Amino acid sequence: MKRVVACILAAALLSGCKTSPTGRTQIMMFPEHKMNELGAASFDQIKTEQPVEANTRTNQYVRCIADALIAQLPNKYAQQNWEVVVFKDDSANAFALPGGKIGVHTGLLKVAKNQHQLAAVMGHEVGHVIAQHGNERMTQSSFLQAGLQVSNAVLEMNDVQYRNAIMQGLGVGAQVGVALPFGRAHESEADIIGLELMAKAGFKPQGSVELWQNMEKLGGDRPMEFLSTHPSPDNRIEKLNGKMAEANSLFRAAQQKGLKPQCKV
Repeated sequence: MKRVVACILAAALLSGCKTSPTGRTQIMMFPEHKMNELGAASFDQIKTEQPVEANTRTNQYVRCIADALIAQLPNKYAQQNWEVVVFKDDSANAFALPGGKIGVHTGLLKVAKNQHQLAAVMGHEVGHVIAQHGNERMTQSSFLQAGLQVSNAVLEMNDVQYRNAIMQGLGVGAQVGVALPFGRAHESEADIIGLELMAKAGFKPQGSVELWQNMEKLGGDRPMEFLSTHPSPDNRIEKLNGKMAEANSLFRAAQQKGLKPQCKV
């Protein structure tokens, strides 16, 4: 047990602290090149499992938005050769992976009604990548698993009754008390990064709010926010509106620079 605890502490010290684009302290234990490899491998697998949209205009539309956003990324990301793929999938979803990978589902194009709304989603997903949220989540998962193993060992050594029930409770507690709030923090941070990114690229920031209003109209059953990795649409809209004045300033500056995307499907 002592060796396990020592390993956890050593890993935490070796991984060190970093700072996210919004100034949040992060702990990450995986090298960036490894995350890029994992992202590329995952993307290749997705391409073998999901059909790819062949429509030229649709692909050009999505690529146009992606290029405008990528141009505003920090240099090490802007200089990557980003691969952008549109997948035939009815779900209103998109994703980005380390290593310069962006996927957009055709179902999202029915909810994101224009370039500004789609830029909000794509900017959000790219925000996850440049904030290295995947690395953080993998690190957190490793620490949680190690911590639960230590707890289990302590209970075994002390012959604690109802050990299985206690361990199940610890697992749920870790999920609700650590993992889910951690996930919501990432989603909120990606919203803000995406808002700034789309504004700098010349997309109207209000499109982000309109997008979540559209998502809200989709309805459907959602778990209460306390038990969800994603903030509710109302919560997201409130936080986005709180940053809208700054985003509009960035948008006006982009317009003055001549950044006026004309992406049309």
